[in-house]
Amino acid sequence: MTQFTSFEALSAFYREQIEAPGFDAAFAEQGNLAQLSIHDEPMATDMPDPQSARAAMEMIIGTVFDIFRATRMEEFARDIVWGIVNSFHVTAQRIEKREDDAGKKLGDLARSFDPSEIYAVELEETQRISQTLMDCREAMEAMRDYAGEIYRVETGRPFSTIKGSRVSSGLTASQIDARDFLAARSAQRREEHAPTGPVVIFSGGTDWHDHELLWQALDETHGRIPNMILATTAQHKGCDQIAHAWAAARGVKTVRFTLNRALGKRAGFIRNEQLLNLKPVHALVCEGSGIQSNLLTRVREANVPYHAFAIRHQRVAA
Repeated sequence: MTQFTSFEALSAFYREQIEAPGFDAAFAEQGNLAQLSIHDEPMATDMPDPQSARAAMEMIIGTVFDIFRATRMEEFARDIVWGIVNSFHVTAQRIEKREDDAGKKLGDLARSFDPSEIYAVELEETQRISQTLMDCREAMEAMRDYAGEIYRVETGRPFSTIKGSRVSSGLTASQIDARDFLAARSAQRREEHAPTGPVVIFSGGTDWHDHELLWQALDETHGRIPNMILATTAQHKGCDQIAHAWAAARGVKTVRFTLNRALGKRAGFIRNEQLLNLKPVHALVCEGSGIQSNLLTRVREANVPYHAFAIRHQRVAA
């Protein structure tokens, strides 16, 4: 990517590459008064202007990439920007925890109705706090997701957290940690953590260069299964990274099954078992290690339709 001569040109480039249909809605105000805690007074404050927020993400993230572009420090821009995007993610998680606490308190109040004025005031206050925190979380997630999309456009890789899930109200593809996904399924928690839909599993080795071959196969699968959830083996390079980039570009929810290192040499095989327990409707397996060979064997034994790719199937790198 060439260096841009003005912020306007950089902003225009990003807006051509990134669709953000839900961005403005994330900044909608649900009440006339806002309150973030019982220690604060209700205030008639506004949410940030969504277009200003979008422009700020473009300026903050784009400027870092543009400063280092075509210099000997270019490779470090990705690390710096990842930290910026992750700061929005961490802040959104903290808001969500406070929102959950307020929601629990609201539920307790609803179950212990009291006709007194004190009860009515506390109920109204808790509702206002819960709503304000939800508004703030949705806006913070929208900024995180838009900044993450700029990161993807610049690097070709989706923004991924070190651990845990990155969920939102749907601006971009959610990336869900397997532990959150399985726990949410058991407890019937929020849809963001336990999305419904047919599961397609994906796994492959780290030594892979032909991304077009995998994107074509994933596009074909997505065409047949438009509401698919992609479950991957969560490696940060090679086939899985290509699949994560595809999912981010197509808005497909991704569940990442990382290795449980405490299980030692059995970790990869137990992960394969977890993937098959999801009752996948399709599998894409690329040649890698014995882990991928084991997964392909299990897929065949379970009569799951699949695509299998050997390293020799790759086209010669340019």
